[in-house]
Amino acid sequence: MCEASAYVIQDGKETLILENVDELHKEGDTIKMTNLFGDQKVLEAQIKMISFVDNKIILEKAKE
Repeated sequence: MCEASAYVIQDGKETLILENVDELHKEGDTIKMTNLFGDQKVLEAQIKMISFVDNKIILEKAKE
């Protein structure tokens, strides 16, 4: 299985926002993620990095 954990950078630190992410959709300035259990997170952010080796998604919140 290749689920990833999603983190957002806040105050220079990675903060976990959703585990076991198996779908990620970029819709304009919005990222929508769904995990194995059907839990969803939607936030205005940009993808900073995805590591397939570490199963990690790093997001950066949009500038307000």
